[in-house]
Amino acid sequence: MKVKYLDLIEQTFDFPTSEFDVIDDELHFHDIPLMDIIKQYGTPLRISYLPRISEQIQKAKRWFNVAIAKADYNGSYTYCYCTKSSHFSFVLEEAMKNDIHIETSSAFDIHLVDRLIDDGLIDKETYIICNGFKRPKYIANIISLINRGYSNTMPVLDNIFELDKFSKGIRKKIKLGIRIASEEEPKFEFYTSRLGIRYNDIIPYYQGKIKNNSRFELKMLHFFINTGIRDTAYYWNELSKCVNVYCELKKICPELDSMNIGGGFPVKNSLSFDYDYEYMAEEIIAQIKNICNQNNVPEPDIFTEFGSFTVGESGAVLYSIIDQKRQNDRESWNMIDSSFMTTLPDTWALNQRFILLAVNNWDFEYERVFLGGLTCDSMDYYNSEAHANAIFLPKLKTGVPQYIGLFHTGAYQESIGGYGGIQHCLIPAPKHIIIDRDEDGEYFTKLFAKEQSYKSMMKILGY
Repeated sequence: MKVKYLDLIEQTFDFPTSEFDVIDDELHFHDIPLMDIIKQYGTPLRISYLPRISEQIQKAKRWFNVAIAKADYNGSYTYCYCTKSSHFSFVLEEAMKNDIHIETSSAFDIHLVDRLIDDGLIDKETYIICNGFKRPKYIANIISLINRGYSNTMPVLDNIFELDKFSKGIRKKIKLGIRIASEEEPKFEFYTSRLGIRYNDIIPYYQGKIKNNSRFELKMLHFFINTGIRDTAYYWNELSKCVNVYCELKKICPELDSMNIGGGFPVKNSLSFDYDYEYMAEEIIAQIKNICNQNNVPEPDIFTEFGSFTVGESGAVLYSIIDQKRQNDRESWNMIDSSFMTTLPDTWALNQRFILLAVNNWDFEYERVFLGGLTCDSMDYYNSEAHANAIFLPKLKTGVPQYIGLFHTGAYQESIGGYGGIQHCLIPAPKHIIIDRDEDGEYFTKLFAKEQSYKSMMKILGY
């Protein structure tokens, strides 16, 4: 009988993969022996593997540029990174190596942009797409950038009242975008996104407020789907509506030349993940070209805003199994040395699934388990994977440590979990390391943050 954990994985998936392999019954992630990392740093441990960020950017650029060439499409492609997915300096530094542009969401984002300018990572050719509902400080910071000559800073109007607020203090002409308030998918709790301007209001708004205003120039129509880019009737219907609005607007607004198809490519959440990225890029380009041709309108330049796709697959969190509790005849709880609610809050808030694998003991027999976190909250658990309503891990043996990893966790988890702040039940934030490669391709590690101390928590709490 094949009862080893390795047997289970090989029978369930096409394994090994380009990212994961097992050598001497221990897991390697991008050819990095994770047990060596654990021996050096311990657990719990958050990992950021920087080369994956550049790999993702280059793949998306290639898919879209090939699609443009195949379709004989007459527009260009621009890759933007959504800073909200991960604001860390090492993420932005790695991403900006790839000749990309960025999208911001708030006033403090512009201070981050200022630092990137100081470091030479952003210049006056860089597009800075400014989304979100804009409060006075955000607007002031955007205006400051434009007045300093960063003319590709482009505020995307989220509502009909923002335009007047940009009129004060501006000394240069502003390139504008308008965000469409897309319809949510049918199973959502409401019909239309709270973000953006209604389809029916866009053309009257342009004619009444922008067309004859010499201080503004409408350059972009912004389209965002909350579910991301997926091969569904809902997505293609919304994309078609957006392109048709673009065509109507282009006929009366010759300066309009760009369409932003925000809402990114998905991140692999299982070893059985199946998504045809090339097909989706080609189909998007083909559909946009087809609708524009039907309307006798030149094809727009295409912008994408990929956040999770850019950084998600660079992240991992490693835990130790510190004990097993058998609560009844059927449920065995493997307790981790941290908390899912604090280190991977999307598992609790959104029921998000990540790739889960044992790090060691792949030659042990496996068993079905539940994973429990250290907080006293009943929701601090992880009990299923994306491909199955169960979790299987190597059986524990007395005196033999067991380590596990959850992978592709690099987007949003730190900011949603309150990185460096107060954690539920005062569970400390884990160590955080960066893994990169040198010119010879050898990996090296760097400690970014120590495990959170009780003194830092006490200070935050006012003690």
